[in-house]
Amino acid sequence: MMQDHGDYDVALSKYRVAAITSPESPQLWNNIAMCFFGKKKYVAAISCLKRANYLAPFEWQVLYNLGLVHLTMQQYASSFHFFSAAIAQNSKCAKLYMLLGITLTHLEDHESARKSYEQAISLDRSDPLIHLNYAVALCNCGERRAAAKHFSQVEANLQNMMDHDIDAEIAELRTQMEPLLQLGEEHIKKQGSGVMETTAGTRASVKKKMRSTEVDGNVPIV
Repeated sequence: MMQDHGDYDVALSKYRVAAITSPESPQLWNNIAMCFFGKKKYVAAISCLKRANYLAPFEWQVLYNLGLVHLTMQQYASSFHFFSAAIAQNSKCAKLYMLLGITLTHLEDHESARKSYEQAISLDRSDPLIHLNYAVALCNCGERRAAAKHFSQVEANLQNMMDHDIDAEIAELRTQMEPLLQLGEEHIKKQGSGVMETTAGTRASVKKKMRSTEVDGNVPIV
């Protein structure tokens, strides 16, 4: 609960106590890592996640978070590796395919990124974040009409959410996209959109064995 509300230092103090009795818990090391991630201490986060991965090499949430941290650090080859490994363990998680799509976009493999986004949407058509990031990717490729189609789906999905449930980063990206979709495709192709995809609200959590170290993934980027 403390970690959910950004009280990372307090949460870390609790986890340090838990580590004395459960030093071999991958769930505990995962949660410690994401506290460091929330504090923007990415090297420490990766170190803890690597320990969690050593203890539980097939735990897809740990692989997910390793991919997320590397993506945040703009280490796209590494994030591609970990997202692909996570998908091999769990092919039903829509956000994994979305994050892979973001990574592939940065690696300039736009066709593979498109396929990844389409797979994400086939798994979860109601997630506005997936449609929003796909719209950004399409807009950056100059495909305004296709981007507008997915942006309209974002608006439809957000109508079912309360204002306080909409992540601030998502709201800002949505605001940036609206005027761009009024521009011609040729203008976007020449000038670029200047808008980047967001990973807001995509942190995975490991919810097994140690109930005291559970964390909710529904917080911005951490």
